[in-house]
Amino acid sequence: MSTLIPDAGIITAANFPGDSPGDRSHGLEATLKLISAAEDLGFDTAGIRQRQLEHGSSSALTILAAAGQRTSRIRLETSVIPLGFEVPFRLAEDVATVDALSGGRLTVGVSTSSPHSDLLGDLNRPDFDPRTDPYELLDRFLTALRSENLAEDPLPTPYGATHEPAVHPRIADAVSRVWLGAGSERSVDRAAARGLGIFLGNIIPVPLPADGAGDGADAPTDATFTAAQRATVDRYRAAFTPASPDSPDSPGPRVAVERVIVPLDSATPQQRERHLRFAASREDRTRSVQRRPGQDSGVLFQRDLVGDASEIIERLRADPVFDGSTGLRIALPYALDIDDYLRIITDIRTLVLPELSWSPAPEQRQNVPA
Repeated sequence: MSTLIPDAGIITAANFPGDSPGDRSHGLEATLKLISAAEDLGFDTAGIRQRQLEHGSSSALTILAAAGQRTSRIRLETSVIPLGFEVPFRLAEDVATVDALSGGRLTVGVSTSSPHSDLLGDLNRPDFDPRTDPYELLDRFLTALRSENLAEDPLPTPYGATHEPAVHPRIADAVSRVWLGAGSERSVDRAAARGLGIFLGNIIPVPLPADGAGDGADAPTDATFTAAQRATVDRYRAAFTPASPDSPDSPGPRVAVERVIVPLDSATPQQRERHLRFAASREDRTRSVQRRPGQDSGVLFQRDLVGDASEIIERLRADPVFDGSTGLRIALPYALDIDDYLRIITDIRTLVLPELSWSPAPEQRQNVPA
């Protein structure tokens, strides 16, 4: 059987209780334990979903810096950092530092968004302008990551030494590990033109239906979503240009796709009921195109993969996005405790992924957490 899933990882929002963010069962400490367990199980990647104004990670790099000290093999990802709030060269400095601390294991996922900018405006820099083109921020960030000298003369320091005036630490291949959250055709095209990878979530932009459309036989289905996402992947791959066309080592197109997956095989009756209730509460949004506030376009959500392993395997095998070269990112539900998360990722690792011809990298440990 040919490989359907070449690499697989987890994504967590690193939720925490508002009154005890470091809680070992529900907080940031539990997130670090989860990432360590993902490495022990042999997952290829572990990502932090960055969130603003929530009881979840607003600083993905900070958590990954800590995770890098507790792991040794698993790749660490930001999934994703909104560029709208970042100073490009400062973000590049932080990225390079975390990458160096992790031994070169960082994948940098960014987006061109600035969520909740209406609420955060008064807390941002006085010169912050929401009209700033986020793609200009992306290009400046990539330039900073390349860490080229900004002047010919060395830069003197207060302690008598001199250094090249560049972003430090220097990471030779940092740009080759930048991925863009591709939530629009413009993002897809920019990622392809810059030689970046793309992250695709469980939401895609679609035109709003005509009045009265979208009901009955015309209502969106899971196949509607996956076909549209497949078209996005094809658009990206057809337009992809290597970041360094003259280098044989310049990476080719890279695609990773997020899916919410919750196997129920080992769940207790109480857990099964709770997970099915969670899936049912999100079902309505998958049956129609959701209007974007203040915009003339809409979005479509994918139906979660919640059920027994056999059902999940069947849906992933039928998903046209997975063609043997698309990576899988398992988006974990919000606000579960660490035991729930460990059960979910263990079931996925042992019951689902082997049936899709995925296998962990040879150097990764294979111990299932107790």
